[in-house]
Amino acid sequence: MHLRHIQPNATRMKRLLDSVRAHGVRDPLVLEAMARVPRELFVSRSLAAEAYDDRALPIGEQQTISMPTVVARMTEALQLTGKEKVLEIGTGCGYQTAILCRLARRVFSIERRKALSDGAVARLQAMGYTNFAPLVGDGTLGWPSQAPFDAIVVTAAGPKIPTALTDQLAPGGRLVIPVGPQENVQQLVRVVKGMDGQLQQEILGNVVFVPLVGEQGVALKRA
Repeated sequence: MHLRHIQPNATRMKRLLDSVRAHGVRDPLVLEAMARVPRELFVSRSLAAEAYDDRALPIGEQQTISMPTVVARMTEALQLTGKEKVLEIGTGCGYQTAILCRLARRVFSIERRKALSDGAVARLQAMGYTNFAPLVGDGTLGWPSQAPFDAIVVTAAGPKIPTALTDQLAPGGRLVIPVGPQENVQQLVRVVKGMDGQLQQEILGNVVFVPLVGEQGVALKRA
């Protein structure tokens, strides 16, 4: 399967980017990266016609691909320049990963569900991305052997910010994560670690995400 030469539909992509701009995203690097990633490759064929709508879509395993505007807002909040080592918690279908690969030096992505991780890896490799490393595991614990990270993005919502992730953030680094209860909307939070190790938090707005399951997140429900 070779997907690297597939180009997004120009009309549909313009609609997606117009929506992203309307939500206040202005970083030209983020807009350019999103313009080059065909979102329909990350959903089932039956949903391809809806891939450029600004809404979350199912990807299996009771998970979703995030709204394009939310992906854009979270990516912009990382303030990437191309030199960063980035940790992504929640690979999912790999859409956010693909955009990060275009904006960062190296992307490390953790996914709890092996089926999703395997599918994302195959898709990203077929699209020609080589600057990422996958891991199946508990994302709330981060990836200690690869720390520190210049930026960390979490694509699921936990009740609080995992200390494992702030510990693995490099001085000057940025962490973007949805925080809040599962039965309601959550707040998108950006954490910046000062050169002295102090953490500063900023609320970027309201979002709705699937649960961040793990030791430092939401407990996994047992049957």
